[in-house]
Amino acid sequence: MSKLTKKQRKISEMLEGMVQPTNAKEALTKLQEISKAVSKFNETVECHMRLGIEVKHADQQIRSTVVLPAGLGKDVRVCVIAKGAKATEAKEAGADEAGAEEIIDKISGGWFEFDTLIATPDCMGMLGKLGRVLGPKGLMPNPKTGTVTLDVAKAVKDAKAGKVEFRADKQGMIHVPIGKADFKHEDLVTNFATLADAVIKAKPASAKGVYIKSVFLTTTMGPSIKLDSKTLATDVKEYLGA
Repeated sequence: MSKLTKKQRKISEMLEGMVQPTNAKEALTKLQEISKAVSKFNETVECHMRLGIEVKHADQQIRSTVVLPAGLGKDVRVCVIAKGAKATEAKEAGADEAGAEEIIDKISGGWFEFDTLIATPDCMGMLGKLGRVLGPKGLMPNPKTGTVTLDVAKAVKDAKAGKVEFRADKQGMIHVPIGKADFKHEDLVTNFATLADAVIKAKPASAKGVYIKSVFLTTTMGPSIKLDSKTLATDVKEYLGA
């Protein structure tokens, strides 16, 4: 049996006595304490959910977005594929890059200096040839996530403000960042609650049985802490003041 590293021992000691499953406030408090004590960098806090859905059924595939109130704690680089006035509108709204053919040529040449790609409907035809490149990277614009739109100004501002996508994978799992470990505790709680509320509301009408089967919060290099999924909906309402 391999020995625990000094860091692993420290984490284990700090988790002693903690009852799991717990609620998000308690979990985030502990994760922030651990990150501050053992991490050499500002870790990302992540939420992982296992949903009781049949992803092979088209009407149970979950994919949507939500704007986290406290943002993600990073500068989101936004690129917009648009022509004329819409490109200008995007730049004025804060887009890092905006244009049409010239941007597509840069991407074709291997340029990917952006985190979010937004496009107007009339430019989607030009992006088609880049589907095989953008798709696997999760960068292909999609109407379902609000990245194919005529309201490019709003899309840019939402992306910059901390808009995240949540999408169930083949195992019915959702993995989403909710901020940084050095955030104010209340901001992390609100970000988590906002995400959880959006996932709860996205429940397919055809989904049967338990919808949210498990929820874990973790940090980039830290431990995962299990939340009580049975009280999740009630906790979320409390956190959001609903």
